[in-house]
Amino acid sequence: MENEPQEKLFSSEPGRPRQGVHLNTADGLSTTGRTSSLSKRWYNRRQVIDFARRSYLGLDNHPLIVGGAIEAVQANRSFSSFAARTPFERDLVVELEEELSEMFRARVICFSSLLLASLEATRFLGSGQLTSGRKPIIVFDRALHDSLVCHKPVVSDEVHVETIAHNDVNDLKRLCRDNPAVVYVCGDIYPMGAHSRLTELRRLQERYGLFLNVHDAHGISIFGRQGQGFARSQFPQMLGERTIIAASLAEGFGASGGLLMLGTSQNEALCRRYIASGSFSEAPNRAAVGAALASCKIHRSAELGERQQRLVQRIGFFDRRLATAEQGNSLPIRTIIIGSEANAIEVARRLRDSGFRTSVTFFPKCGDGTAGIRVFITSEHEVCDIERLCDGILETIVQTTGKPYPLR
Repeated sequence: MENEPQEKLFSSEPGRPRQGVHLNTADGLSTTGRTSSLSKRWYNRRQVIDFARRSYLGLDNHPLIVGGAIEAVQANRSFSSFAARTPFERDLVVELEEELSEMFRARVICFSSLLLASLEATRFLGSGQLTSGRKPIIVFDRALHDSLVCHKPVVSDEVHVETIAHNDVNDLKRLCRDNPAVVYVCGDIYPMGAHSRLTELRRLQERYGLFLNVHDAHGISIFGRQGQGFARSQFPQMLGERTIIAASLAEGFGASGGLLMLGTSQNEALCRRYIASGSFSEAPNRAAVGAALASCKIHRSAELGERQQRLVQRIGFFDRRLATAEQGNSLPIRTIIIGSEANAIEVARRLRDSGFRTSVTFFPKCGDGTAGIRVFITSEHEVCDIERLCDGILETIVQTTGKPYPLR
């Protein structure tokens, strides 16, 4: 296998690796579809259907994307320069930024990770450069992911920081009335399935000048005609001067890295001056950029819509078989509440032994004593595998807790 020529690794059918071909992933080996062969060291190389990998459109092992990463590395015979935007990276990254800017109808700046993009944007917003020279208070939604919550101590050295209850528009409105400049850091879709109230937030933006810093880790690629994401789809043709969307090029997009979407050339120029040239803003590595450029080609083709439609169908099938709090929403994340942490771990272990890899979620994502199993549905899961998973969840919950699902 190791000596097989690269061109033989992929089938001629778009999106489908050849039978028997193994592509490396972080969790073992990705074979066909959503099947993974787990590490022999821990799992005796069991093959499982992977419901824990967040490649919602199944692009992470797409031949074009894997090939794009390889081609970009081979073109310069190097993975990364470990420096901030050398001439080679600048040409490659500029090409990617121009592609994404046109696709998403925004001014895009790319980063090596979503975490870095979000941190740099939040720090810069605290300077007041994008709020008419007035230092704002920065308001965090309490339900934000830990990767954003950790920004609080960084920005609190410079500005006043507030935290409000999830989607508490009334409290945010009060803060807007009492302060001349307010930045609200929120998600578009939260990991447990809730949506931001973007329509109401835009009203506050129009009335009080609220600056929205929206984090989109899950919506890119699965929403929008060209995969611009849930948040970008909620705004008009132009983002305007009081919105930044930070988004992921992993997850649905199938590559790696993060980006900022900005609405005006002035905001873009300021961000490039003070963020993109900063010491922490190393350019995305060449493999990540090559993979993302290949993903852009898929996003401009009919294949994106086909994968999006298959994902909608898979989510609907799961919802018809198993009730969850997220039932009916369009995010492909479902949480099956089990109860105690020990029971949740045991259910996940039994599912793994039956051939299904899932994710266990604990406090604080779930309430105390309400640990659960999270399932990430993708367009590439077979309907029969989703059906078997649902049957397995119902069976293992009874085996573990002695009670039928849903647990009360």
